[in-house]
Amino acid sequence: MTQRAPILVFDLDGTLADTAGDLIATLNVLLDREGLPIVAPSAARGLVGAGARALIERGFALNGVALTPERTDPLVRDFLAHYEAHIADESALFPGVRAALDRFAEAGFRLAVCTNKPERLARLLLEKLEAVDRFAAICGRGTFPMHKPDPRTLLLTIEAAGGDPGRALMVGDSRTDIDTAKAAGAPVVAVDFGYTDTPVADLSPDRVISHYDELWEAATSLLGVSSFVRT
Repeated sequence: MTQRAPILVFDLDGTLADTAGDLIATLNVLLDREGLPIVAPSAARGLVGAGARALIERGFALNGVALTPERTDPLVRDFLAHYEAHIADESALFPGVRAALDRFAEAGFRLAVCTNKPERLARLLLEKLEAVDRFAAICGRGTFPMHKPDPRTLLLTIEAAGGDPGRALMVGDSRTDIDTAKAAGAPVVAVDFGYTDTPVADLSPDRVISHYDELWEAATSLLGVSSFVRT
């Protein structure tokens, strides 16, 4: 029986790509339209990372405005329409991402994305960043009936990419990613430069990295696959 390849599954926003600038800019379009003060990019870490609806609710809450679902729904639609048109104005892959993806791919790893961003927008962003072809599967909100932190989201992503669930590792930047991986029984590496209001080291990932240059050692060590990979 042919052994399936080890697999790395990445979150997208705050993990593979720095997207806060475009997300906050879109939020600010809505706030300005509603006559509310805009938020500074420095507020991104506490606002971004849980999806468009949460970003909008948090942004309005900073201005003392609690949104009802009836008011939030049209704001989400407007947010997504504007964001899609400006999805990569400022967004970029984090330093070292391309080289890391190349190294793992050349060594025989499968690569996938598991994000709570709508799948269509995740694919569009990765196309704009010229990275979409690096991944065997790109799964986002709407791909499956559930989303992170439900562990089935990660397991189904691994399956879609043709990876080995027994040799799978999650790379993320938030509690959601860490909880998802742990519930799925997979080790997790957290980047410390993403979008979270709690330091990722406090969330007990298996390893924390500060640059993608550190991912090779972390992943191969946690997966115990150094003897598998091609050199």
